Amino acid sequence: MNGEENGLRDLARVLSALGNITRLRILKLVSETDRPLHIKALSRALKVRYSAVYRHVVTLKKAGIVTVHEVGRSRVVAIRRKRELDDLLKIVESFAR
Repeated sequence: MNGEENGLRDLARVLSALGNITRLRILKLVSETDRPLHIKALSRALKVRYSAVYRHVVTLKKAGIVTVHEVGRSRVVAIRRKRELDDLLKIVESFAR
């Protein structure tokens, strides 16, 4: 597999991760705060089971969109490149109109 194919595969992974409303809601909540959010807090805010939120966060992490850090026994989520993600979401939103 060549570099171009790998790049397309990575792009598909990012777009696929963004193609889920729960993951977009997670990103919206995390981007609206000044600090990383605990997965448990995301679960409560979204009214979605912790295990489901955790699976969504893993998908976002594999796509390189978020980072996950352990804080004690908890896991917190932060957006890796907030500015770039905001720009990307604005572009995608323009296609949805």
